[in-house]
Amino acid sequence: MLNVFTLANGRLMQHEIDGPADLAGLRAVWVDMEAPSPEEKGWVQGRFGVSISDDVTDEDIEESARFYEEDNGELHIRSDFLVEGDPEPEGDSTHNVRVAFILHDNVLFSVHDEDLPVFRLLRLRARRTPALIEDAKDVLLKLFDTDAEYSADALEGIYDRLERVSASVLREQVTDRIAGDALAAIAREEDLNGRIRRNMMDTRRAVGFMMRSRLLAAGQFEDARQIMRDIDSLDSHTAFLFDKINFLMDATVGFININQNKIIKIFSVASVALLPPTLIASIYGMNFAHIPELQWRYGYYFSLALMAAAVAAPFLFFWRKGWLR
Repeated sequence: MLNVFTLANGRLMQHEIDGPADLAGLRAVWVDMEAPSPEEKGWVQGRFGVSISDDVTDEDIEESARFYEEDNGELHIRSDFLVEGDPEPEGDSTHNVRVAFILHDNVLFSVHDEDLPVFRLLRLRARRTPALIEDAKDVLLKLFDTDAEYSADALEGIYDRLERVSASVLREQVTDRIAGDALAAIAREEDLNGRIRRNMMDTRRAVGFMMRSRLLAAGQFEDARQIMRDIDSLDSHTAFLFDKINFLMDATVGFININQNKIIKIFSVASVALLPPTLIASIYGMNFAHIPELQWRYGYYFSLALMAAAVAAPFLFFWRKGWLR
């Protein structure tokens, strides 16, 4: 899909492109390509003279391959953007999407494989808010700023869901089923929190590269500094959430261990209580010819009563000690 954006009366206007003729005469400020076909790439390259390689969104991690400036002044940035999935167990998974940006002749070109909520949010704001965007560099900075806001909202969602997990775990009775559900939920939130932290680290690198490139105006440079401050505050929040996640994980595992210890305690008490009657039965089961109680009329009933008393005595002792509670 190919979308071209122009500025009209201080607002960002969207134009859907169905062929090369639709590009003629457009004074584009932003060309957004979502999973573009080779034909669409050819239209853009023919109209704007920009080179878009097939591996432009490859997962390179070296900074020199992700952030660089060409001799002709082209700025190349490859940055990750967060896509938060459904927090339910069967929902869509949260993931990061690589986006390639090329700043060429004051036109921003973006290439990505799927639709991004950050891009949708910026398009909505730019259509409704006059003078939000003035040039292509503003588009790129606002995308990073919106990405930081989106990550902040995701962090708030993590905190709210962890609060519900806390309410289910920090209660008087925690069953194994509740503990298992809590562990699964905690694992999902830990993964999302880690992805948000990675996303913020990548955004910091991209904004820092733009600040070092000296292409930003004074107002844009101050906007970039504000984005960096927002990212620093989000880093502190992710660290707090990691601590909370670790606490809830330890607490949940602790309750599972307590439940297992209760089961083991029951078996231990039963084993101890059944040892005396087993001993009594073993004595009267010996094959000696002269055992006094063998010829006793009430010997059988006596042995049963003795075994019952031998079982009751340990249980009474354990109950008074509080070990059966």
